[in-house]
Amino acid sequence: MPDPYKILGVERGATQEEIKKAFRKLAHKYHPDKEGGDEAKFKEINSAYQVLGDESKRQQYDQFGEAAFGGGGGAPGAGFGGFGAQGVNFDFGDLGDLGDIFGGMFGGGGRGRRRSQGQDIQTDMQLTFEEVVRGAEKEITLRKTDTCDNCAGTGAKDGKTKTCTSCSGQGVKRVARNTPFGQIAQTVACDVCHGQGKEAEHACGECSGTGTVKKQSTIKITLPPGMSDGESVRVRGKGEAAPFGGEPGDLFIRVFIKDDARFERDGFDLRSSVTVGFTQAALGDSVEVETIDGKVKMKVPPGTQSGDVLSIKGKGIETGRGRANQLVTIFVVTPTKLNKKQKQLLQELDLREE
Repeated sequence: MPDPYKILGVERGATQEEIKKAFRKLAHKYHPDKEGGDEAKFKEINSAYQVLGDESKRQQYDQFGEAAFGGGGGAPGAGFGGFGAQGVNFDFGDLGDLGDIFGGMFGGGGRGRRRSQGQDIQTDMQLTFEEVVRGAEKEITLRKTDTCDNCAGTGAKDGKTKTCTSCSGQGVKRVARNTPFGQIAQTVACDVCHGQGKEAEHACGECSGTGTVKKQSTIKITLPPGMSDGESVRVRGKGEAAPFGGEPGDLFIRVFIKDDARFERDGFDLRSSVTVGFTQAALGDSVEVETIDGKVKMKVPPGTQSGDVLSIKGKGIETGRGRANQLVTIFVVTPTKLNKKQKQLLQELDLREE
């Protein structure tokens, strides 16, 4: 998918004024109603501006790339995770007449006459090594805009609504606007029912008819095994609720992994070490090794050298096809204090080896 900065021809450090200026210039140049216009290019430019023209979306793109908006490549205007031409929420309210042009083309409606969209939320969470190995079911409590319990998000007292008298229940209105390109007819969301087709008989007193309130919300999430430090997971629809029945935003959770002195990570394998005595390494033995599941016995074969790596199957990170392995590095401890008899036995051993 093309980089929105390259599409608009601006640097990553560009100001909002520079971004807006570049957008207006390109939009006028490629508008399909003009001679030499290009609708596909026009939509691509528009999609790019939807990301960079909104500081929160721009910040998400800078941090996560296209994954912040659901990934996906595809045709012009269909990228940036839903900022394309179908079923989107464009906001061109600060672009004057251009906002109305885009609203008409993409079914949104400029200057706020569209269905609302909830804000995305980002938060951080710390995981233990055990949770990385197995995955985790977690609960997170946030204070955020959420659906009003009193009216179930309808904005109506006791949930009682009626067909919108302004749009006759259609949820949209057809209006004509004068633009630099002439008069353009467009379909916009009804400004009374906000695109729902219904209006409250009496507004809910708890949320003043918006259908949303600020409150503490507890969200259950599932984190997959094998996550990396600094990686983010997206929980769709768990961001800020949108007023007037709009689509909620998403929740992005960035994880940080707590260090564990016993283990290091090597892909899906875990690494650890164990010390053995000189005799154990020479003759072989069974030694106790710490794993993420507790202590287990591991066989050390005769003749093991310091630095050799032995594997314990199934004690690494869950991969979806079973768990990976734990790789154990052997360190042989050479005795430093020997009595006379021990020294004599080692000398005899050397003579036999000769």
